[in-house]
Amino acid sequence: QVQLVESGGGLVQPGGSLRLSCAASRNIFSINAMGWYRQVPGKQRELVAHMTSDGRAYYADSVKGRFTLSRDSAKRTVYLQMKSLKPEDTAVYYCNAGGTFRSGTYYSSPSSWGQGTQVTVSS
Repeated sequence: QVQLVESGGGLVQPGGSLRLSCAASRNIFSINAMGWYRQVPGKQRELVAHMTSDGRAYYADSVKGRFTLSRDSAKRTVYLQMKSLKPEDTAVYYCNAGGTFRSGTYYSSPSSWGQGTQVTVSS
């Protein structure tokens, strides 16, 4: 089992930027796929971006062109750079690793969730 720790959330004005980090307790990102999700109260957790073990990145239509995934294997960390943030991006953001990449999407591992980091976009 891998432990994941998200960080980098906060309060930002519309149009601003944030960079979220997902740090893993072991080298999992170069071995398995991973995903970033977000959740608002009362709604299902939504997959916003995911990356394969060989570094291919995929994005939900709602964030395409604004969010970018990157990876630092030496630090066992994946980053989610978010720009041009909108109020509707407000959510708790979670990372997940070790799930399955199939047919262009990521299916989460039930046992590998971080604690989440709050992103609030508001003026």
